[in-house]
Amino acid sequence: MAPRLDWLARHMQHSNTFASWIHQQFHYEYTGQSLSDWQREFAEGQNNGDWKCLVALDHNELLGGAALARADLDHRPDLGPWLACVFITPEARGKGLAERLIEGICAQAKASGEKRIYLHTQDQSVYYAKRGWVVQERFEAWEKEQWLMARDL
Repeated sequence: MAPRLDWLARHMQHSNTFASWIHQQFHYEYTGQSLSDWQREFAEGQNNGDWKCLVALDHNELLGGAALARADLDHRPDLGPWLACVFITPEARGKGLAERLIEGICAQAKASGEKRIYLHTQDQSVYYAKRGWVVQERFEAWEKEQWLMARDL
């Protein structure tokens, strides 16, 4: 049976685990924020709309997730909402889960009246370009080149 997608707000027992995966995977973005601080912000974000996260679950096992974020890039506060925190556990990769999560986030943004969604990435621009995302600009952050991309909904 395919893993099911659901909002993390209904499965808060997984919130700290997912937040820790993100903190580790994108460690360069969290140099100024402790894990416990981020876990608290992320958990609060499930209710206040800052980090509305869709997760993939196989029975009760957490396989990954993606978030609809209000703000995800300090130097572009004018843009949003954002696709953020896309992460799939290594054992669950290669099965189209990330794509399902991304589509779920885009559908949620569209349903809430948004016309466009953004993301930033340092190494997945080709993956996103193949899925309808368009490069808006390239910028330097965290000592690496980043891609700012957008998709019309």
